Amino acid sequence: MINRRQILSAGVAAGAIALVPQRRARAAATRIDVYTASDANISDWWSNVLKPAFEAAHPEFEVNVVISRGAGSGGIVAIADRAFAALKAGIDPQVDFFEENDPLLPKGGIEAGLWVGFDAKTVPGYARLNPLAIESPYGLPYRGSQVVLAYDSDKVAEAEVPKDWPGLVAWIKAHPGQFIYGRPDKGGSGRNFVVRAIHEANGRDPALFTVAGYSKPAAEERLPKAWTILNDLAPSLYEQGAYAAGNTPTLQLLASGAVSMIPAWSDQALQGLAQGVLPPSVKLFQLQDLALSGSFADATVPSNGAHKDAALALADFLLTDAMQVSIVKDLGGFPAVDWGKLPAELTQQFAAVIPTSIPTYPRGEWESAMNDGWYRNVAPNVDRSK
Repeated sequence: MINRRQILSAGVAAGAIALVPQRRARAAATRIDVYTASDANISDWWSNVLKPAFEAAHPEFEVNVVISRGAGSGGIVAIADRAFAALKAGIDPQVDFFEENDPLLPKGGIEAGLWVGFDAKTVPGYARLNPLAIESPYGLPYRGSQVVLAYDSDKVAEAEVPKDWPGLVAWIKAHPGQFIYGRPDKGGSGRNFVVRAIHEANGRDPALFTVAGYSKPAAEERLPKAWTILNDLAPSLYEQGAYAAGNTPTLQLLASGAVSMIPAWSDQALQGLAQGVLPPSVKLFQLQDLALSGSFADATVPSNGAHKDAALALADFLLTDAMQVSIVKDLGGFPAVDWGKLPAELTQQFAAVIPTSIPTYPRGEWESAMNDGWYRNVAPNVDRSK
């Protein structure tokens, strides 16, 4: 049993050593070196689903999936830095495709021409993308996830499921101890619940929070209004203000019946249901006034890669119906193409979580200000180091 504002323990994720592929002569097929630092479920999908499907459709190409997981995104950042250095030196960067990478990094890369700009000419399937998914022409969104709300339908009647933020607050207060969210720096589900409170406190206007628009006075004016909302909720939370230390322990509390509603990543919740980790009574929904935040994984292709054309063929294949349906069914993710372009039965199956908006909240200074403010003002007794 945890005490007030005690941190819930989380499992330790195993890291993987970055592997550097050795270029070799390609007698039969052109090898596309794809680097990924994503979780094992993503790299497994690339190796076991995407790779054989793409190679069957394009026998002239071979996909080499290179795992580059390390502390944070350090592995991928280092490979992107290597590609930038290679661009300056006019040599082969020994990478053709980044499974997920922020095209804003390394700084100056876009201006120097490091990344291929995506459009319908470079990737014919680009026109099928959901406009909500596109943040930069230099990043190709191919899968997404959004924080939704998960609840145990054996304990929460359909008529009680909240439709908007005021309704959610009312439900939490009417069912003390039955809701929990995670610390914002320990997992995206908790982070984006806090973000939703920030949006609520600022006129439900995510556009107020952009990387370029950060300033200390702006943060000091906008964020404290969210701390008032979250402090008001604290006595009604699980253990009167306990905060899970990650996405997994939050899901575990729902699965065990300790709570009956949580924020959760859509892909993790859908996979948990498919694998029987979550009971079949768990259902998902999204707020209708303003959704909780989400994001899409942006693939990038270095312009100086030795096999750029092959990499662009791979990018286009990711947007095909077969791969986008697989992202939903096998990964529990959101498609990057418009839902209307996928089979109707799939749309009907996931109607409760299909987003009409995908709010975002920037990393960098805004995120640091949010995390620091939350610890200082909402959870001052929580040890940040644990």
